[in-house]
Amino acid sequence: MKRNVVLLALARLAASLLTAFLLSVAPSQAADRALLNMLGYSQDGDYFAFEEFGIQDGSGFAFSTVYVVDLKHDKWTYGTPFSVVAEDEGKPLSAVRAEALAKAKSKLDEYAIGVPVQILSLIGDGAAASSGLRVDWSTPACCGPGQTQADEYSLILETRGIGSDDDYCKDMSPVGFNLYYQDQTGRTELHMDGDVLPKSRRCTLDYRIYAVVQPFEAFSGRRVAVIATYPFGFEGVDRRFLVVPIDK
Repeated sequence: MKRNVVLLALARLAASLLTAFLLSVAPSQAADRALLNMLGYSQDGDYFAFEEFGIQDGSGFAFSTVYVVDLKHDKWTYGTPFSVVAEDEGKPLSAVRAEALAKAKSKLDEYAIGVPVQILSLIGDGAAASSGLRVDWSTPACCGPGQTQADEYSLILETRGIGSDDDYCKDMSPVGFNLYYQDQTGRTELHMDGDVLPKSRRCTLDYRIYAVVQPFEAFSGRRVAVIATYPFGFEGVDRRFLVVPIDK
């Protein structure tokens, strides 16, 4: 009888160790990593729109969310974001994305979103050597390869512990961020989180700078920092996005 109890305990231990091993070696397959589609700017450069999309962890359902951001006031425009989540795994991501963009169309038209984005700096998903805590760039210049103007700019991201109003998040060490902009005149603060994590970010555990963009053919103003956020999801740490205006 005792021998059977011991064997049962060993079997349970082996199963637990196997589960822990699988979770440790394959977290990226479990959690979902949203991709980014930068829809562009308004004609006056005051508004910026983007879409984040992907496949949810756990359910395997496709999702898409469209945001329209008021850059002057650093907030979402009224009525946004526009979100669509598939009802089952049979609905393809392409259909979900098309539906989300259709829901957002009136708002995109209202703000005349259509000016393409010019990427000043981008940390791609394969850039393993980058910490994502600092990016440096210069203003593009015409017309030789890699030609830039004689200026230098930087974004510096700092993370820190922060409080949460959600009980499930309090024990998970949620993280906030501060963002700084640096040019020839010195460093200025672009964003500083308060004492409590905004509910819109769920339970965010880390941040990285993803990109710096500006309107196509613009040579000043309305640059935007795209920040990747990493909230805890159903099966691990997910990725989402937010934007911070550099020039208001």
